[in-house]
Amino acid sequence: MDSSTTAQCRQLEATVGGAQVLSCLTGSRAYERFTGNQIAKIYQQNPEAYSRTERISLVSSFAASLFLGSYSPIDYSDGTLQGSGMNLLQIQEKVWSQACLGACAPHLEEKLGPPVPSCSVVGAISSYYIQRYGFAPGCRVVAFTGDNPASLAGMRLEEGDIAVSLGTSDTLFLWLQEPMPALEGHIFCNPVEPQQYMALLCFKNGSLMREKIRDESASRSWNEFSKALQSTEMGNSGNLGFYFDIMEITPEMIGYHRFNAENHEVPAFPGDVEIRALIEGQFMAKRIHAEGLGYRVMPKTKILATGGASCNRDILQVLADVFGAPVYVIDTANSACVGSAYRAFHGLAGGTDVAFSEVVKSAPNPRLAARSTPEASQVYEALLPRYANLEQKILSQTRGPLE
Repeated sequence: MDSSTTAQCRQLEATVGGAQVLSCLTGSRAYERFTGNQIAKIYQQNPEAYSRTERISLVSSFAASLFLGSYSPIDYSDGTLQGSGMNLLQIQEKVWSQACLGACAPHLEEKLGPPVPSCSVVGAISSYYIQRYGFAPGCRVVAFTGDNPASLAGMRLEEGDIAVSLGTSDTLFLWLQEPMPALEGHIFCNPVEPQQYMALLCFKNGSLMREKIRDESASRSWNEFSKALQSTEMGNSGNLGFYFDIMEITPEMIGYHRFNAENHEVPAFPGDVEIRALIEGQFMAKRIHAEGLGYRVMPKTKILATGGASCNRDILQVLADVFGAPVYVIDTANSACVGSAYRAFHGLAGGTDVAFSEVVKSAPNPRLAARSTPEASQVYEALLPRYANLEQKILSQTRGPLE
């Protein structure tokens, strides 16, 4: 929630040649909450404290340090998700960017230490844990990572897969081979395959928006909400809607905008049309912005859905139809914890020399929830460009031409 480092963000972007250049370099444009800009603020406001600092850790590497009894390195995944949040780690070369380091604070590289692959064994357990808690002397510590990379490991994504968390905010995780960093979203190093990448997109108007439309158009009933999705056709007869109760992150937009099949903006839809317009619009936006980061649906793509709305089969059917891929659900609520256990197992099994998928192949499989309807591809391939063009039209009307 920290927004006190706007000046440091603009300074960093200006140093490297702009927000897009920074995103291409580190995977994200500068954000106030990200660690590098926080470091710059501390250096500028309290240089004495900074000069006395021996080591700077992320929360993940600090926690690993407690188990090691010595400094643990930052791993690539948290180093890009948080460290490109630091805007410091180059996502392609996986080394600290000298230009970004210099823009934040002096002598920063030695305070951070060299980053390591996420599956690295970083050392043996501290003797303290052996003596006090009975840990085995042969216990090894695998590099710790952040909650989002750990969740990706817990969901066992593979190349071409998508994970969708349908919660208060909706979050999209993508497996990428060739990332295309943009001014929105985040690219980070894949926590289970070091030569590939993951992307993260966050959408603020998730379940709260769905619940509001349910209350207004379905008598506060999820059963009625589902009936509306069942009774309306794919593509909603060409009716499209944008629903943002609060300022959205992706795209930066607020308000309700409804368009009929002729692209004329209209003040209202019938209740069942409103419900389908909301759900189709939410998922079309996710696909459009995912493709903007380099994602492409593949024949073997599967979608893993989690979060409250993943219990609604009719919502998942729309998700499957819009993306043209089967949707699976996983029963694990704490995917970050499970992913951490998988990652530890992977690190001990040989790390980069052993495929993560091979290590976790005996883990429980996700459950199929919805398959794409055969004619869905034709319907949405026509609608997606329309939706994208209308989104750009709304953005240009509300804030002028995009950067």
